[in-house]
Amino acid sequence: MDTASAPLVAPAAREAKAPDLTPLALSAVELDGSRELGAWQRLNREATIPHVVERLETSGVMDNLRRVVGESDADYRGFNFADSDLHKTLEAIAWEAARVPGDQPWEEFTRDAIALLNKVQEPNGYLYSHVQSGKFQGPWEDMRWGHELYVLGHLVQAAVARSRATGNDDLLEVARRFADLAVELFGPDCERPDGYGGHPEIETALVELYRHTGEKKYLDATIAMLERRGHGALGTGPFESAYHQDHLPIREVDEVLGHAVRQLYLAAGIADVAAETDDAQLAEVLDRMWDSAHGTKEYITGGMGSRHKDESFGDPFELPPDRSYAETCASISALHWNWRMLLATGRSKHADAMERALYNGIASSTSLDGTRFLYSNPLQLRSDHDGSSEYQPSERLDWFACACCPPNLARLVSSLGAYVASGTETQARIHLYAQGQIRLGATTLTVTTDYPWDGRVTVEAAGPLETLALRVPAWSHDATLSVDGTSAPASADEDGYVRASVHDGSTVVLDLPMPAELMVPHPRVDAVRGSVAIQRGPVVHCIETADVPEGVVLEDVRIDASEAPRVGPALDSIRAGATVVATGVVRPASEAPLGTSMRLSAAPAADPDPTRFDLRAVPYARWANRGKGAMRVWIPVDEGR
Repeated sequence: MDTASAPLVAPAAREAKAPDLTPLALSAVELDGSRELGAWQRLNREATIPHVVERLETSGVMDNLRRVVGESDADYRGFNFADSDLHKTLEAIAWEAARVPGDQPWEEFTRDAIALLNKVQEPNGYLYSHVQSGKFQGPWEDMRWGHELYVLGHLVQAAVARSRATGNDDLLEVARRFADLAVELFGPDCERPDGYGGHPEIETALVELYRHTGEKKYLDATIAMLERRGHGALGTGPFESAYHQDHLPIREVDEVLGHAVRQLYLAAGIADVAAETDDAQLAEVLDRMWDSAHGTKEYITGGMGSRHKDESFGDPFELPPDRSYAETCASISALHWNWRMLLATGRSKHADAMERALYNGIASSTSLDGTRFLYSNPLQLRSDHDGSSEYQPSERLDWFACACCPPNLARLVSSLGAYVASGTETQARIHLYAQGQIRLGATTLTVTTDYPWDGRVTVEAAGPLETLALRVPAWSHDATLSVDGTSAPASADEDGYVRASVHDGSTVVLDLPMPAELMVPHPRVDAVRGSVAIQRGPVVHCIETADVPEGVVLEDVRIDASEAPRVGPALDSIRAGATVVATGVVRPASEAPLGTSMRLSAAPAADPDPTRFDLRAVPYARWANRGKGAMRVWIPVDEGR
C-alpha cells in the first residue's frame, strides 16, 4: 500500500453518504505556496514547527519525560497534560512528511522522541510523565483532572499520522500499547462509573485507530466511554459537571455547554461514532448541538466560547466582543467537528463554518513571522487595555504556561490540504478554495485563484469527471458558473454545491462577487446592538488605532452606515491582499462621569461638524501586527448625536 496516500481521516467503515464525500489523501492535494493557504503552510514549516520544537525543550516538556528515566534532574514543569504538546508536534511533523516526502528535517528529532517514549513507557503500556514523575497522584486515580486519556488521544493521533505518512509504525507500537491498556481498563467490561476522561479527545483518536488497524475493540471502547459519560460520576468542584461534559448523557444533549474545547472535541468524537455505527439518534444529537453552537453561540469570526470563566460557552447570544475568550483550540476543534459533519451529511454549511474559522478566528492566532500566538482571540481591545494576562494580552506571545494552542496550530496547518476536497476518480467536491492541484487517480484538477482576496476560482481538468461539485458559500450573492465558456447563474443544490460534468481539458470558472458589506448582529446579541461589522467574502475586518487620525481614540470612532464601504488596496506590510474603506465619523465622547445619566431630551445636540474621514478596515486575522493599540470588529453606527 502507498502509505503516504492514506487519508487524514479514513473513510467510515460504512459507505460514505456519496462517493464525492470520500476523504482524499493528504498527498492528493498540493497547495501553492504563493497563495494564502499554501503560504500559511510554508510559514508553518519554516517558522512555526521549528519554534515549537525548540520550545518543547525550553518549556520542560522533554525534560519531564527524561526525568522519569533518570536522564534529567529538572523539576516537573508545566501543566499535567504537557506530554500532549510533544504528541501534537509529532503529528504536525508527520503530516509534513506526507506533504513534502522528499524532505524530512525533523526525522532525527522524531526518532529520538520515540526512543525516549519507549524508555519511559511502563511494561503495561502506561505512558504519562506527570504521574510517572512520582510527585502527584497515581495512575488513573483522578479521571476528572488526570488527563491520561487526553494525552493518550494525542499520542494515538500522532502515531496514526506517522504510520500513514511514512509507513513507519515505531510510534504506533508505543501508542497501541497505551491504547490497549486503556481499552482493557475502560472498555465495555469496565465497572468504574467514572471510566472516561474529564477532557474529551480520546474518542476521536480511538475511532481513527480502529479505522487504521481494523481492530473493533477501539471503537467498542469509545462507544462504552461515551455512553458512560453524563451521569456526574466525575464529581464536581471547583467546576460544574458541564465543564467536564459530565452533566447529561450524550443522547439527551441539545445545547453546547461548559468548557468550549472539551465540548467541541467531544462533538467530533460523537460524530465519528455516529459515522461508524450509522446511529440516527446520535446524528440528531449532533444536529441539535450544531444549531446551538453555530446558531446561538458563535462569534462572527468563527470564535467559540464567550466566557473567560471556565473557558466556556455562555448563554445563547451572550457574545460580548471585548470579553470574548474564543480560544484558538476551540476554533480548531470546531473545524475538526465540522469536517466530520461535512463528510457525514454533505451539507455546505459545515464547510462554510470551517472557512469562517480558518480565515478569521484561527488565522488571527498567529503572527506574520509564525512564532507568536494568541491563546484567546478577542473581537475588541480597548485603548487602555491591561495586557498583562497571557490569556488576553495586547499582542501575541511566543509561548504560554498552558501551551496547547501553538502545537495544535502546527498540526492543523500541516494538514490543511486534506480539508480542501473529497471524492473519487470519477466524482469530486471542492469545499475550500485554494490555488494548487488536486489529484484524483488519473485525473488532476488545477485550481487557480487568489482566494480569499478574489472570488474567481478556475478549475482546469486533466482527465474526465462525471461530476465536479463546487461549494457556493452562504455569504455569496449572484455567483456564476462557466463550463468551457458557457456561463449561467451558479444555482446551488440542496447541499449548497453547484455541479458540472467535465471532460479532459475542461475549464470550469466559478465567480463569487466579493463586495465589501456591512453586517448587522442578531438582534438578541445585546453587546453589539447598534453596531455593524465589515466583511468581504469570508474575511471579517476590524479597525485599529493605526487606521484612525492621530490623537483619535478608537472608542470614539463610529461608522456612517448610509455610505457603502468600498474595497481598498492591499496592505503588503501585513500581507493583506485587500482592505476595506468606509466612512468614519468622530464625535467626542461625553465628559459626564460614569454612573451618571441624563434624559434623552437633555442630551447634547449633535455636533454639526463632526470629523469625517476614510476609515480603513483590515482583515481581522492580521490585527496586532502594527504595534500595540486598540482594535474592534463591531463598530458603532453614527446616529447623529
